[in-house]
This record gives sequence, C-alpha cells and structure tokens, in this order.
Amino acid sequence: MSKTLGFALGAGGARGVAHIGFLKAMEEEGIRPDYISGSSMGSIIGACYAKGMSPDLMKEIILQLKAGDIVDLGFLPLTKLGLMKWTKVRRMMSSFLQDCTFADLAIPFCCVAVDIKSGKLQVFDRGDVVDAVLASSSMPTVFRPVEKDGMLLVDGGVLCRVPAKQVKQMGADVVVAVDVLGKCRPVEKVSNVISLIMRVYDIMDEKQTEDARRRYRRNINLWIEPDMGDLSQYVVKYHTGAFEAGYIAGKENAEKIRALLRD
Repeated sequence: MSKTLGFALGAGGARGVAHIGFLKAMEEEGIRPDYISGSSMGSIIGACYAKGMSPDLMKEIILQLKAGDIVDLGFLPLTKLGLMKWTKVRRMMSSFLQDCTFADLAIPFCCVAVDIKSGKLQVFDRGDVVDAVLASSSMPTVFRPVEKDGMLLVDGGVLCRVPAKQVKQMGADVVVAVDVLGKCRPVEKVSNVISLIMRVYDIMDEKQTEDARRRYRRNINLWIEPDMGDLSQYVVKYHTGAFEAGYIAGKENAEKIRALLRD
C-alpha cells in the first residue's frame, strides 16, 4: 500500500504566490498530493488547486490582479470591524470555485480560520468552500470578519500559520509543510503606527509558529521555506519573484519528498 501525501500551505499574503510556484514544480516532478490544507493565502491557492485549477492558470490570473480588483472600501469601517467589504473578492472566488462544496473538490481539502468570539481555531472541511476560504483569509482590520454559524471568523494565520496538524488528521502519511513567511528578518526602522502594528504581529506570529512546529514535529516530515528575501507579505501587487522562489524550493525538495514516500 503506497503512502499518502499531504501539503500544508501556509499563510503569507503576497508571499503566498510562492505556493503556486511550488505546486508547478510538483506537477513537473510528477508529485501530486492526496490531501491539502491551507491557511489564509494558502487556503485560497489550496482550494483552487483542489478544485482542479492549474498552477499556470493561477499564476496568469494572480499576476494580472490590480488593487482595484480587490480593494472594496466600505462605509463606517470602525463599526463594521474592517476597512474592506468582501463583495469583489467573493465574486472573484465564486467564479474560480463555481460555488462548490468541499465534497465537490477533486482533492480532499480543509482550511482554518479563527472565531474571535470564542478565541478558538476552526477547521472547515465541509459545506461551502468560498465562505470557508474567505473566512480563512480575513486579515483582521483589513477585511471584515466573516459571519458563519454564529461565529465571527478571521484569518487562520492568527492562530495557525501552517496547518500541518490538520492535513495529518485528514489522513496524510507524509506531511510537507510550506511556510512562505519563514523567519522574521531584522528591519532598519519602523516608520509609522501601521508599520508598528504589522511588525508586532509578525514577531508574535513567528514565535507562535516556532512553538507550533516544535509541538507538532511528529506530524511534519518536511518543512520548506522558499527564499523570497525581504519581499513584504502586505503589498497588493503580486511579485513574480515569489512564484520563482516557490518553484525553486519545489524542485530542490522533490527528491526528498519522493524518498519520504518510498521509506
């Protein structure tokens, strides 16, 4: 009986384009996952791939995106808990995923989000995929939280940057985790209050991810961090360098993944 393979695709904003490059390299190497989990940007790419969208098509679409395709500012953001509405992004994701359910996906998939009412991580693997992916990608203060089943859901990366444990629980024998954020690099200066908030969030996130990686090390067979230098996760315009970094990381680790599947 052959081993099953799971990809855990981590959060990462604009750096998440590296997941597309990684999946492209895997396809060229003849390596296909049996399960996929995703958090935030990893949930978007993971869901699209699980639905059957090719890495080439994903790259073409995402590199053509403009700020106006995503930015949808709402009125009274302080009372609505977020600067942006989901209208444009929901319409776009619905066109990609065709309003499918998790049961419709070609590859079993799950994603994570955080219920800010209970403070707990939620795993979604059934029901409407678009709703789950939007919840997983709802960066606090930027996008409005997603209301679902009495919960108020925000970005999965708040508590779980790389959902390796979750893809293991789906049934994967071999778990490959792709962390597109990696280590928190030193900075020369913090120029304003927004930069300060993002910097504090990044530092806390790195510490939490390191702790989780140690805690669930038995669930993770291979941890991959594509090298994107100082590329910010917060930019709206996606960078081809992120795709290339993911592609290189995939090629460099392809034989390791094959060996794990053989052992």
